[in-house]
Amino acid sequence: MSARDWTPADALHLPYGRVRDRRGREVAGVRLGTDVVDLAAFLDGGVLASLFSAGRLEPFLAAGPQVWADVRGALLDAIGSGADERLDQSLVPLAGTTELMPFDVADYVDFYASRDHASNIGRMLRPDGPPLSANWEHMPIGYHGRAGTVVVSGTPITRPRGQQRNVDGSVGFGPSARLDIEAEVGFVVGVDSSLGTSVGVDDFRSHVFGSCLVNDWSARDIQAWEYVPLGPFLGKSFATSVAAWITPLDALEAAWVRPPTRNQLVQPYLDDDGRSDALDLELTVEINGTFVSSPPFASMYWTPAQMLAHMTVNGASLRTGDLYASGTVSGPRADQYGSLMELCWNGERSVMTGKGPRTFLADGDAVVIRATAPSPAGRLALAEVSGQIVSR
Repeated sequence: MSARDWTPADALHLPYGRVRDRRGREVAGVRLGTDVVDLAAFLDGGVLASLFSAGRLEPFLAAGPQVWADVRGALLDAIGSGADERLDQSLVPLAGTTELMPFDVADYVDFYASRDHASNIGRMLRPDGPPLSANWEHMPIGYHGRAGTVVVSGTPITRPRGQQRNVDGSVGFGPSARLDIEAEVGFVVGVDSSLGTSVGVDDFRSHVFGSCLVNDWSARDIQAWEYVPLGPFLGKSFATSVAAWITPLDALEAAWVRPPTRNQLVQPYLDDDGRSDALDLELTVEINGTFVSSPPFASMYWTPAQMLAHMTVNGASLRTGDLYASGTVSGPRADQYGSLMELCWNGERSVMTGKGPRTFLADGDAVVIRATAPSPAGRLALAEVSGQIVSR
């Protein structure tokens, strides 16, 4: 392969992930066009090679921003030279490999950071009350998910079972009939923090390595019955899909924009006045090969830095491999909603997919979420997150 086969966007993006090659060897690497740069091989003989020698990313993630920049710089230099023997010899064709979970998830937190999404859900569930809860504009609302059921893109999603309240008020048990998607953006923590300390909005880039797309599948009927008083549990914990490749924050320099205007004064630890901490990502959602929506991440009320600050303000520690996600990304228009619950307005209407109309997901339905971001080399395509529903 030559540099002519790499688009300028490929050469700038350089997302990190893990694959199993044809010999069964696990490789930690960077995607470059249709190939993977085996980082242990590329850095062979250097002090950084040992970070990738076990075919894992955690040692590299934990090493921090200077090391992240050093590795990216070495890759950019090699790619820019046009003919680098060390780079050529470290390439593994992506075809024929198996994409693996890019990192072991230490903890998983899911937020509820879209004002449009939260308002839509509030209007459906509380039609006679205010769409937002009293606390929503004062802090990023979130919950702790189940790290052990976060799976890599492409993993089949088994329809969950649980308790549901029937129309007549009786309680039943069985497979979810209102299985939904949640198009989200996730953030991967590299550098840990000590118990009892907090991470401010200014320290976001010192701890967070990169971003990836997330589909936090939701069983709305199970969730509706269980969420009072303690919130989501079985309706959310059965599976969360993440992309196989993590886009480093350094590749998103051109994507940072100002967040929307806030309606309330926030506490000092959340104050981001004057900062461009929102990300201009344009998502798309496809069901059974048919486009259904295009959620805009730039419209999110709470930023990734504020989410991290709120996670840790009580002294909760960060660990390498922590994943936190934005919650459903939705815009103000109906074609910008990031969940079927909104697109179908809680089952009142249907959306057309490649296998016919849907209110919620049927067995066999396949969902793909994609996103792009601006860059000096044109729009970068983040790694997609996909999954297909299978019956139990």
